Amino acid sequence: MNDRLDFKGRTALITGAASGIGAACARFLDRSGSARLILVDVDEAGLSALDLQCETVRIAGSVDDPELWSRLEADLTSLNHAIVNAGIGGFGEIANLDLAEWRRVMSVNLDGAFLTLSSALRAMQKTGGGSAVVTASVTGVKPVPGIGPYGVAKAGVAHMARIAAAENAKHNIRVNAIAPGGVDTAIWEGGEDFLKSVKAIGREATLKTMAATTPRGQFATPDELAGEIGFLLSDMAANMTGHVMISDGGFSF
Repeated sequence: MNDRLDFKGRTALITGAASGIGAACARFLDRSGSARLILVDVDEAGLSALDLQCETVRIAGSVDDPELWSRLEADLTSLNHAIVNAGIGGFGEIANLDLAEWRRVMSVNLDGAFLTLSSALRAMQKTGGGSAVVTASVTGVKPVPGIGPYGVAKAGVAHMARIAAAENAKHNIRVNAIAPGGVDTAIWEGGEDFLKSVKAIGREATLKTMAATTPRGQFATPDELAGEIGFLLSDMAANMTGHVMISDGGFSF
């Protein structure tokens, strides 16, 4: 293993860790030598099901709960890395959304990301440096109809990462964002059209149909995203901060 991609002895925080990209990141960092992982998700059973070799702290709760971060402060000592990943889907056109749905998505995807990142930054300032990656989305870069508050929140977290990078370079902390296109995760299950298609033609065929708009012709896997996030976290990306890396199979060409 290239020692610049070695996380031996390091502590990392991952939100949305019970499934999808977050779980793949947990497995990646575990394989890469991490000493300790702090995993947060609302899905307690999913967290418990993760088979990891390193020391783990598994916290069941929502990232948009300020009290959760107050309780977690003691666990964030010696933090080296953070993956700000928790999120929920949001669908519907802007003109037809009510405020409750807007706030539901913003609460987790934007407010929760803020609470996560700000807590992680304070902890890494105390440890003398580190790196963070925020999971944004290509829908925060390229306007996509019908995703309502989701795309707006993801545009917000991408810019939040840039601002945090500018503010924390003096603390030896790098902050980047990744903006995936389609990824085969459970987040699609909240979409009515997706579920109708799955019922009609199956999940695999539905994802393949959706990916037809992408030059690569398929959605990414969580493990593929985990490798890219791992690179951004690692010393191999030592000169990268304030960057939003698009990983979308060519969708935003």
